[in-house]
Amino acid sequence: MKLLLDFLPILLFFGAFKYGENNKDWAAAFASEHLGFMVSGGVVGPNEAPVLLATVVVVIATLLQVAYMIVRRQKVHAMLWVSLALVTVLGAATVWFHSDTFIKWKPTGLYWVMGAAFWVSQVFFRKNLVQALMGKQFELPPGIWQRLNFAWIAFFGLMGLLNLYVAYSFETATWVNFKLFGITGLMLVFMVGQGLYLGRHIKDDEPAEAGKDAA
Repeated sequence: MKLLLDFLPILLFFGAFKYGENNKDWAAAFASEHLGFMVSGGVVGPNEAPVLLATVVVVIATLLQVAYMIVRRQKVHAMLWVSLALVTVLGAATVWFHSDTFIKWKPTGLYWVMGAAFWVSQVFFRKNLVQALMGKQFELPPGIWQRLNFAWIAFFGLMGLLNLYVAYSFETATWVNFKLFGITGLMLVFMVGQGLYLGRHIKDDEPAEAGKDAA
């Protein structure tokens, strides 16, 4: 349920964009009629309507996601608040200026904020966020935790750059596909790699613990 809730805004953005792209004239008419007051000039063209509609959908979905968690008395994590702020500000700019450039920066902004949080916590506060999140499940040497923390920092930094590369090098439709499938796939690959790395070190520790018990 939580996984679906986390991915729901992305799925709705993808679905709204694809529907608008396949029905550009309808999307332009609908956006001009219902969103004209939010758009500079009051008129939305067929080529820009799909991403504008998808942007409005993802802003509403993220707002509802946060509201749902508050009503259910669930903790709204800091990154979700950051995501809400970014999608609201950049989404509003996208709609008003008829430009998808702003919303394309949202994933990069979120990844770089997350990477900066991991880096600042490690360097200035001597707090390893990866260890704070996973320390109850795994017992690892400090050096391993530090490597994992900087691996996440590097991953977030590179993902932000990759998002910009796709956004500026390909059409919006390609970027939308990458946002759902590419980013999700790369995240899964990274998580699997991290799991294999953790498993290797955990296996190394088990024989030593068994030896202690036998003694």
